[in-house]
Amino acid sequence: MRVLFGATPNDEVSDDDLTTLYASEASAAKPWMRCNMVSTVDGSATGAAGDSGSINNDADGRVFHTLRALADVIVVGAGTAKAERYGPTDRPIVLVSRKAQVPESLRDAPAGSVYLATCSRSDGVDSAREILGEEHVLTLGSHRVDLPLLKKELAERGWVNQLCEGGPHLLRDLVFQGCVDELTATTVPQLVGGINGRITEGAPIQTELDLTLLLEDHGTLLGRWRVKN
Repeated sequence: MRVLFGATPNDEVSDDDLTTLYASEASAAKPWMRCNMVSTVDGSATGAAGDSGSINNDADGRVFHTLRALADVIVVGAGTAKAERYGPTDRPIVLVSRKAQVPESLRDAPAGSVYLATCSRSDGVDSAREILGEEHVLTLGSHRVDLPLLKKELAERGWVNQLCEGGPHLLRDLVFQGCVDELTATTVPQLVGGINGRITEGAPIQTELDLTLLLEDHGTLLGRWRVKN
């Protein structure tokens, strides 16, 4: 792995280097939400198996694990957590679901390791509280999840380094509502065709980005993009 842009050129980027290169600007006064996504050269966010695991590779995996190690909390859409078969991690996971759905793979997670952000009008709130515990279900908004309030709520719990791992609808909504500070995007050297979705889905948005770092590893490009909020 080598640095192409944004730092001193280096053809041998170590794991310690990655930790430095991906350090965030989070502070108690300024929570930092980073969204991490992967796609192919032809824009697909998934491969033949219908998940990102069928397109990511070792280079993407190195950055993925670096970002998780730097994070205080992992935010992910419940649908993505289900499709990607999420299990408990050493960081708290916050599921975002308007329907208050908890994927099967996380229902038996240790108490306090999984939270759910949902809305008060959801029919699934009572069931989610039974599964996760009432104190771990955050009702933020009435008809849809109030994402800026979620970012603030997580920061008030001391989770200022916030890592969102998708999916595409959640990323789009987070950007639209002004919550995202940074996008880390991996482009893998594959073409997959088909009608697979992109890393953002939903109503059109137009948001400019500034490239702050670009790495390369055997054709895989790994970038840090600051969102111009």
